[in-house]
Amino acid sequence: MRILCVTLALACVILLIWVWSQRRALHRAAQQLREVERTDSAARLRLAAPNRAAEELLDAVNVLLELRQADRASFRERERSLRRQIANVSHDLRTPLTSILGYLQLLEDEALPAAERREYLTVVASRAKALQSLITSFYDLSRLESGEYPLRREKVDLYTSLSGLLAAFYNDFTDAGFDVTVDLAQGLPSVTADPSGVLRVFTNLLRNALDHGQGQMEVRLFREGDAVVSLFRNGSGGITQEDIPHVFDRFFTADKMRTGRNTGLGLAIVKALADQMGCGLEAGLDGAFFFVCIRWKL
Repeated sequence: MRILCVTLALACVILLIWVWSQRRALHRAAQQLREVERTDSAARLRLAAPNRAAEELLDAVNVLLELRQADRASFRERERSLRRQIANVSHDLRTPLTSILGYLQLLEDEALPAAERREYLTVVASRAKALQSLITSFYDLSRLESGEYPLRREKVDLYTSLSGLLAAFYNDFTDAGFDVTVDLAQGLPSVTADPSGVLRVFTNLLRNALDHGQGQMEVRLFREGDAVVSLFRNGSGGITQEDIPHVFDRFFTADKMRTGRNTGLGLAIVKALADQMGCGLEAGLDGAFFFVCIRWKL
């Protein structure tokens, strides 16, 4: 009987020690959780004493903490991106507005010769059109990214669309000193796309090359497997390999001084349209040349 009492007493002591250690371990885990909350760190909760059920609970808590950390990091990145976008929009709107206001002030001079007045009015009209184009591009990109931009799916002859645009842009490229090479294969099958979206993509790519490229300009159209490929290749104009992952980002521009013509919306609209039309899109550097390649589905 005495031995039984001693055994029960010893068991009680062991049980009390185990309960105390478990409570202490859970208390420390709670302290860790409060510290993670206070410091917003990525630390994981640890249990000082073994307890399978409690460890499973802490594993679940750690998963939730990791998800929260990822969500907070994503939120902070979106917030930084939004601030950059607001700063860039402000700059791109302010540049033509400042120019317009400056010329309007000059036009207030009643003694201004008629020839100079006409010249200033032409500049004001040009800056106003640039401002209108920027606002329209920003609005269109917002609609594309929210899925509110209407696109039709029908057969489109890329040769006809691209050759007409190249004819319209040819003088602009030659006046800018580009050596233009055009190789458009004839007899290509039609692709499934939106006609206005195709024209917008080609126009933005040509305009991007004209504004940011230099030296040579190459445009190719050919079939590859079950797709028709359009390739635009021009002098890199300052783009580096580090820039390539960001060239389709909204408001990205390799021109760090942002001279006013580099709104960074053209290629973002190209990507949004290509994605919605189901096209494959690739950009890269080939030596000293920047290229954009689009695979159009038949």
